[in-house]
Amino acid sequence: MDMQAITLARAVLAAARRPVVLTGAGMSAESGVPTFRDALTGLWSNFDPERLASPEGFAADPPLVWGWYSERRRGVLRAQPNAGHLALARAAAYFEQFPIVTQNVDGLHARAGSLDVLELHGNILRTKCFGECGFRCDDPKDLPAGEPPACPRCGQWLRPDVVWFGELLDAVLLERAEQLAQCCDVMLVVGTSGVVYPAAALPGRARRAGAQVIIVNPHPSELDDQAHLLIRDTAARALPMLFEPA
Repeated sequence: MDMQAITLARAVLAAARRPVVLTGAGMSAESGVPTFRDALTGLWSNFDPERLASPEGFAADPPLVWGWYSERRRGVLRAQPNAGHLALARAAAYFEQFPIVTQNVDGLHARAGSLDVLELHGNILRTKCFGECGFRCDDPKDLPAGEPPACPRCGQWLRPDVVWFGELLDAVLLERAEQLAQCCDVMLVVGTSGVVYPAAALPGRARRAGAQVIIVNPHPSELDDQAHLLIRDTAARALPMLFEPA
């Protein structure tokens, strides 16, 4: 670990007044949560990803898609927040506001205790109506593993409350994320490859607006050229060192 980068990043964060955190799949890797494509193993390796994660795929075979997400949901429920999630949750006490914008759908930031979390891509533990009635359910208990249940409001299928291929992000959440990037003085980017837009555009937006950008990632990413400080380590190792007393 580059301790000089850690020391500099600690100083930048200590002076921050409007910090924002952006997290991606690497944030949850140490909790055992695979990325979408990494989860395409065994039986699922034979399927086109868009067949398992698109409105058209769900409409064509609701039990197939529901079964795929039921398996992923069980894995997420087994996972626990890692030291990086917990460090971010504790860090909120040091700032007036400490929003976390995440591309992850596992809900681990909230389970760690973070209160201001923008889940740009949804949450796999929630369900919503496949139709237009607007019904949503936040409780993952007692969901069947086979055929998706019917919406109690209109009778349509229920589906996972995640953003699928071909779908737009929630406009309200995206607008707030863009406003946070525009107004922050520090953006801490953790575990994202920087290839999925529009989230990947947020660090560049923050930097152009004058923010310091700190990237924590053990691997090179498409965002590295936006970084003022680059920490080549994992979330669970680096984040506690960035926020907690030496």
